[in-house]
Amino acid sequence: MKKITNFAINYDEDTKQQFTSCYNEKFVLSASLMPDAHSGYVAPIGSVLITKDFIVPSWIGYDIGCGMIAIKIGGKELSKDIQKDAEKIYEIINNKIPMGKGNYNNEKNISLKTKQEFTKLLERFKTKDYNKEDYNYISSEFSIKNLGSLGSGNHFIELSLHQEQLWLIIHSGSRKIGHTLAEKYMKLSQKINKGQGDFEKTFAFNVSSKEGKNYIKILNFCLDYALLNRLEIAYQIHLELENFYNKKIKFTLWTNKNHNHAIIGKNIIHRKGATPAEKGERGVIPGNMKDGSFLVEGKGNPE
Repeated sequence: MKKITNFAINYDEDTKQQFTSCYNEKFVLSASLMPDAHSGYVAPIGSVLITKDFIVPSWIGYDIGCGMIAIKIGGKELSKDIQKDAEKIYEIINNKIPMGKGNYNNEKNISLKTKQEFTKLLERFKTKDYNKEDYNYISSEFSIKNLGSLGSGNHFIELSLHQEQLWLIIHSGSRKIGHTLAEKYMKLSQKINKGQGDFEKTFAFNVSSKEGKNYIKILNFCLDYALLNRLEIAYQIHLELENFYNKKIKFTLWTNKNHNHAIIGKNIIHRKGATPAEKGERGVIPGNMKDGSFLVEGKGNPE
């Protein structure tokens, strides 16, 4: 029997219908709806769906690897300086980091370390039976230009203060790379399942099929790519702050996690805008422009 858990308090009919439609699929073992859930393309944003043998590209959606990074910055004096210079800092970051739809990076602006890590991602992808068409796309010049760029929609860069501690919070994902590949595999899953009409529906791959394996491979690449993208954005902001204040500034990584992904194990855990929360696991939940973000640690609730 399926285990369905609903933590949501105020959710609309669209969210309810999407969640119900997803968990009614025969391959779903259990599902949870998060407190802040709202409607998405197919699966509600703020949902977790656990399946047996099947993976659903549309439940992960376009922004594969969308997630959050949190970094502790400097000390009390720097916090005071940045509050005083807030407008200048805003302008510096806004000019440095490519933002919005269609805005990408110049390859020469990307750090050497990120380029080296990107090369490692490509090497890990290029194993036996890899999809050459996918490889040609992810290894293109366009792919590296997406690194260090924020994107659009609800993606953001936040400098926030909590108890005199300054934090850098970034919300971004795999950019155009993930979007293009997600669309490709959503359309392919529709074709494999002989679906009609809109491809933004629940069409699944068996994880042992050729198509399923190819999707999982590109999924894992995009998840690592998204982690790297956020690190590069943070690195560039770090450099800009050091240049502006003409001194070394301590940056300490607190967490860097994806909340838009699928984890493949005995079963397949699909998370759509849902932060992993194993016991003691750090996470960031984006809030709003008034209250900021929430830094959390998981309690290990199996639901």
